Amino acid sequence: MKIRAKFTKKDELRYISHLDLMRLFQRAFRRANIPVKYSEGYNPHPQFSLATALALGVSSDGEYMDVELGSYIEPEDFKQKLNTILPNGIKILKAVSTDDKESIVSLIRWATYIIGFKTKEKLTTEEITSEIDSFLNKEEIILTKEKKKGNKITVKQNNIRERIKDLFLLSNEKDIIVLKTTLMTGSQGNLKPEEMIGLLEEHTKIAMEEDSLKLHRLELFIEKDGTISLPI
Repeated sequence: MKIRAKFTKKDELRYISHLDLMRLFQRAFRRANIPVKYSEGYNPHPQFSLATALALGVSSDGEYMDVELGSYIEPEDFKQKLNTILPNGIKILKAVSTDDKESIVSLIRWATYIIGFKTKEKLTTEEITSEIDSFLNKEEIILTKEKKKGNKITVKQNNIRERIKDLFLLSNEKDIIVLKTTLMTGSQGNLKPEEMIGLLEEHTKIAMEEDSLKLHRLELFIEKDGTISLPI
């Protein structure tokens, strides 16, 4: 049996790493008596996987995991048992039984974020909307990355325009703008929200005050045969 669950990662728990989050769930499974299936061999480990890793400090209402179970348990019992154990900030929102043979890690393709920051210069809502439209109308948006190995620096450039599904303004008050965007994520292509904001600054009049960026992941999406949908 496999359960796919949606959970939050908020408050102080947004500062724990992906590895520490894995360990947190391992302890929670044991304490809640969840019959997680273990791998075979000399070093058996619980068979569960989390979707794409979240950067430190980024909160989320839309994280997912797959858990292989050794015996049957009602998804609602899975949810309730874990929620009595999990710390504040981590909460199971939904759990379902699934026959999906593919892992959640391989299926995730898109992530929706809420992005807020203070602007260096005041812009009207019309100006911001116009700048965003101009940005999205570009056929090429080049992301440059440098990778250092020893004394050698390799520069890689990619056109990431197709990795931005949408971007629009939610609010513009007191020099603080809030954006909503859906970006490609996962093994077949990835664009971090911080990278997208950097490119937005590079190509438009929108300029962010240093250290004012706040990120929240709202949802993750899977894509199968060209169809985009929620994981559960």
